[in-house]
Amino acid sequence: MKETLQFLLEYKTLSRDQARTALVDLAQGKANPSQMAAFMTVYMMRTVTVEELEGFRDAMLELCISIDLDEYAPIDLCGTGGDGKDTFNVSTIASFVVAGAGVAVAKHGNYGVSSAVGSSNILEHFGIKFSNEIDVLKKQIETTGICLLHAPLFHPAMRNVAPIRKELGLKTFFNMLGPLVNPCRPKKQMVGVFSLELARLYAYVFQKSSLQYSIVHSLGGYDEISLTSSVKIISNQSEKIAYPSDLGFEKLESHEIASGKTIEESAKIFTNVLNNESTTAQKNVVLVNAAMAIQTSLPQLSWQEAVDKATVSLSSKKALHAFKTLLNIK
Repeated sequence: MKETLQFLLEYKTLSRDQARTALVDLAQGKANPSQMAAFMTVYMMRTVTVEELEGFRDAMLELCISIDLDEYAPIDLCGTGGDGKDTFNVSTIASFVVAGAGVAVAKHGNYGVSSAVGSSNILEHFGIKFSNEIDVLKKQIETTGICLLHAPLFHPAMRNVAPIRKELGLKTFFNMLGPLVNPCRPKKQMVGVFSLELARLYAYVFQKSSLQYSIVHSLGGYDEISLTSSVKIISNQSEKIAYPSDLGFEKLESHEIASGKTIEESAKIFTNVLNNESTTAQKNVVLVNAAMAIQTSLPQLSWQEAVDKATVSLSSKKALHAFKTLLNIK
């Protein structure tokens, strides 16, 4: 690792294979905590290249506990995190809306690192028990339309890195990797990213694959469609900038989609949305992200049809039913 760090400090970039090897070494404990922190810091100071991102992804998938859910053709919708905007758990709630609309979801999530309440924090708060057993996950997705893939259970090799990430408390290249390393390797993905630069990197990576995908970045700095500003959308079909009005929604203010100050307050927002008792702003930001995921999974649908499906899922309480049913699956 010392040699790799020296290489990087000479303003050089890693090849795909060098990046894979470096991350495997980190995961296998071949670097001390200071070296791990230094390695992560390099990528806070400069951009990750496409080759480095692919190499890091390769390492994570090589080391993870893989799981086969192809028969369900699920979509994963998640953000990279690291946008520092402290919104409520939009993509997690939207995942249940998508499932309630009849589109299978394999939700990859983790505890918050640069935010207080990540998807795993909020779900664990409600009493959900995470599992990496295939029978449990199949039961989840068959019964509710969604299964939960808690990252630490599938990426045990990352336990050496997790304490360093937590101590740093900042976004690192691991934030960039989350959506790329879903252990079931879904063929459909909606990804929110924290910068235009990362949107472009993801586009280069996804264009080499057979994925059905959409990549979103709200230009106000959000790793989701925030409706607070225009949004960059990159998909298999097109690349465009859309304003909230283009998507059929009113523009929002940042404070309208803020998270609670405690996990209890965040949980209240979560249940209010699923019970269709939230503010209009909270409901709309969930609906627009759910609709984007639905259309990504079912590209034959028009945008309005996707919005309608999301709206029905929420208003009919199908999304709430999926959530409540999931709570009782052990």
